[in-house]
Amino acid sequence: MTVKKTGKSTFFIVVALIALFAVSAITGFDYIFGDNTTTVVKGVDDIRLGIDIKGGVDVTFAPADDYDASESQLDAATAIIKTRLASLGINDNEIYSDPQSDRIIVRFPWQAGESNFDPEGAVKELGEMAELTFRKGTDSETDEEGNTVPTGDIVINGSDIAEAGYTQQPDSYGNLEWVVTLKLNASGTEKFGTATSELAGSQTPISIWMDNNMISSPTVNNAITNGNAVITGNFTSESAKKLADQINSGALPFKIITKSFKTISPTMGEGSLDAILLAAYIAFALIAVYMIVLYRVPGFVAVIALCGQIAGSIAAITGWFGFMPGATLTIPGIAGIILAVGMGVDANIITGERIKEELRSGKSLDSAIRVAYKRAFSAILDGNITNVIIAIILMGAFGVPTSFFSKILNKFVFFMFGATAEGVVYSFGFTLLVGVICNFIFGVFASRLMVTSLSKTAKNRKLYGGDEK
Repeated sequence: MTVKKTGKSTFFIVVALIALFAVSAITGFDYIFGDNTTTVVKGVDDIRLGIDIKGGVDVTFAPADDYDASESQLDAATAIIKTRLASLGINDNEIYSDPQSDRIIVRFPWQAGESNFDPEGAVKELGEMAELTFRKGTDSETDEEGNTVPTGDIVINGSDIAEAGYTQQPDSYGNLEWVVTLKLNASGTEKFGTATSELAGSQTPISIWMDNNMISSPTVNNAITNGNAVITGNFTSESAKKLADQINSGALPFKIITKSFKTISPTMGEGSLDAILLAAYIAFALIAVYMIVLYRVPGFVAVIALCGQIAGSIAAITGWFGFMPGATLTIPGIAGIILAVGMGVDANIITGERIKEELRSGKSLDSAIRVAYKRAFSAILDGNITNVIIAIILMGAFGVPTSFFSKILNKFVFFMFGATAEGVVYSFGFTLLVGVICNFIFGVFASRLMVTSLSKTAKNRKLYGGDEK
């Protein structure tokens, strides 16, 4: 790729964009409307810290009523719990199912910024059956245990729903309210179309129940045959998201109870995190001085690119990018960021040395920069592609977590260290992958734009490591 037209102002435009991106990734952005605070962009204060840094919950689930769950049912329940944790942005989870004792052991960290952690509430939310049903009418009865149980004919249930989401829409008074949107599959569309055609215009509502709790009972005005439905019910953004996540994750294959739970202390603690961050600041400052002294203009540009790369890693962890959820930051995750930064430094050193070599061979400044970036790219690409493959495997792509080898590995690691292999390595793989991608964006392409732009003004060859000519 050859950059033929790079103006003198390109450097300042790229620096401004990186600066704005870095500030937004670090500070985040939210606004207050009435009594509600809406977070638009999450910052570093919203990062969920892993168990090894902040601590969390250790809970053991078991089937209720002495139910003898099969291994496949335990695997299904484990997968659903993983999905629920992922929907909450908790990737640093440790889950292990034991078919011999019908137990599911789960560990997950505290929520970001939560000072009064309620482990019982968190465990209850995680293990809820979350069975959604649409029923004709609102009739119910009280069972032997005093619980209210719906009795209306079921129109559709969770298996008839293809996807759930949440959004805001105007109510009958024109005010925005949070609702849960549903996209039905083929069977659900047919069932719901038949029921709404039958009840349209009547006074019989279709009640919506989550387990034994009626959350909404809208009246049917028209037949709904397009497979799209909306749940209303005085939702907040959090409760609407929670319900949508529960529907998407599905109902557990059997009712579970909590056999034991406890809060667990961090293995390294926030004091260790502070020490790691201090060491990182010092190391970055030393690297910046080294790069600027040794490579001058390319080194100065490299420091700016590294700032962008670090900001990109932070943004990925917080969920800054709308197309991907956030992640949990653990000690291995910090190691992944540091390794990716090291690779970014290496990429800039390769480019800086190439520029020196091309200048010493007698090429003009523009030609040396162009050729240096072109020749350095192949070496940078080879090293980074290898790390991308490793990171993807560590994150559990290509079916690794469900493979026979991974199950054996997880059991071994759990019994040896009290953690699953997936929980230990996922954060490392995630931050490494993001760091490598950011290295290409900032350390290769953005750096090239900035160096090429500066070469239009700063033409002294010594500023690029060459001899003045």
